[in-house]
Amino acid sequence: MINQENHIATNLRFLRNKYSMSQEAVAEKINVSRQAVAKWESGETLPDIMNCDALAVLFDVSLNDLVRFNPEKEGMPIGPKDKYFFGTVTIGERGQIVLPKKARDIMNLIPGDTLIVLGDTSKGNEGIALISDRVFFRESGRSFFTKPGDVE
Repeated sequence: MINQENHIATNLRFLRNKYSMSQEAVAEKINVSRQAVAKWESGETLPDIMNCDALAVLFDVSLNDLVRFNPEKEGMPIGPKDKYFFGTVTIGERGQIVLPKKARDIMNLIPGDTLIVLGDTSKGNEGIALISDRVFFRESGRSFFTKPGDVE
């Protein structure tokens, strides 16, 4: 069995520091003692499920990640709820990329799905993003492609 204590302790310490909160401030937010938070961070004790849930809500992370995310294995700290880092991909000679299986599974992508490729070239924000055509058109399609004066 995986030693969950180390993950909770590590993740809690990281999140508390990320949000510049003292142990006392965390304790006040979830109605426990500062000593309880200190013991959780040291791995001396574990928070119960209700306190784990309160911590996850406080720091906007999933309960599963708070308990199980292993920053050493992943090579990065715990991330925000519903945000993922799927790894890196290499661009092939013809510009093709292969999306990691975990990304395809979590995003419910299947062969034949269409993705919209978006880009940002503004200084400091350079990047490319992929979004499902269904989501793109649901969220912005009408207003994005509608001409002024058209009736929707």
